[in-house]
Amino acid sequence: MASPAVELDVDGIAVRLSSPDKIYYPQLGTDGGTKRHLVEYYRTVALQGAAVAALKDRPTHLQRFPDGIEGEEVYQKRLPAKRPEHVESCEVTFPSGRKADVLRVQNAANIVWAANLGTITFHPWAVRCPDTDHPDELRIDLDPQPGTGFAEAVAIADEVLRPLLSELGLEGFPKTSGGRGLHVYIPLAPRWDFIEVRHAGIALAREVERRSGDRATTAWWKEERGERIFIDFNQNARDRTIAAAYSARKTPIATVSTPVTWDELRDVHPDDCTIATVPNLLADRGDPMAAMHEKAFELDVLLEMFEKDIAAGLGDLPYPPNYPKMPGEPKRVQPSRDRDRKQTETE
Repeated sequence: MASPAVELDVDGIAVRLSSPDKIYYPQLGTDGGTKRHLVEYYRTVALQGAAVAALKDRPTHLQRFPDGIEGEEVYQKRLPAKRPEHVESCEVTFPSGRKADVLRVQNAANIVWAANLGTITFHPWAVRCPDTDHPDELRIDLDPQPGTGFAEAVAIADEVLRPLLSELGLEGFPKTSGGRGLHVYIPLAPRWDFIEVRHAGIALAREVERRSGDRATTAWWKEERGERIFIDFNQNARDRTIAAAYSARKTPIATVSTPVTWDELRDVHPDDCTIATVPNLLADRGDPMAAMHEKAFELDVLLEMFEKDIAAGLGDLPYPPNYPKMPGEPKRVQPSRDRDRKQTETE
């Protein structure tokens, strides 16, 4: 029998919490893994301001698990027509050209309402409504491939990416992914479109790859990546999203994608950051991303690097498979299946 619903006060707005005792994280059980624990986590970090700052005015997709992390996943982009008055929408255009109204977070109550729907992870776009065509963040996703892990991602970020950004007059703000990876955000002036921001991300990723000593790669196809850190440049394409700062993740211990300072990066472990620990961490030392958007960097230097790579014959890189063919994009064919490439190699 489902536990009775309760009403939560979220900064003066009443938000319903249904089935509060439902188990969402079986490994944690009733001592920390119920729906109530998740929703109360989101209420806390939202009222602390950090979760709202990470999502405010951003079109946001919801990764929902209404029956917990071992149940069915619902990746929801469109906002349901039936919703409370305090929940606002924002129109976005997908790569296909179709348009849709998605969640536009304005306050803590919006976040708690979405959490009650079973949202484990919030996936915000790198834009702010109403201008949904010009990103205000360049997002660097360091994705460990088999044989590597979080420590290797940290090494690339700290030893290669950070000094490179400093050299270019840019600044990055790191956070754990909540899994094995690492994210670094660069705040931007929102005057470049998605294609330009993606090109800038490719240029930066290629330079990290060159300086990494074969520890990082921009190879889109998994068969070519090896035991290296993949720099996922396509996270800067339209409609591609990364788990928001302070979002919980679908992991057995309810880890959280957590902003950290560069000084903290070498000592942090993703498993230390959970829905049980992050609120106290925030209260003790604040949000390392709080002042991030007081800065707005230009992309000219990275776009110049991209053009130099083009002139050197490197070309663009493939888009994800669900995208229409994009201008300047190379063949979107897995190398081991590319007949033209095989023929060239045998000639």
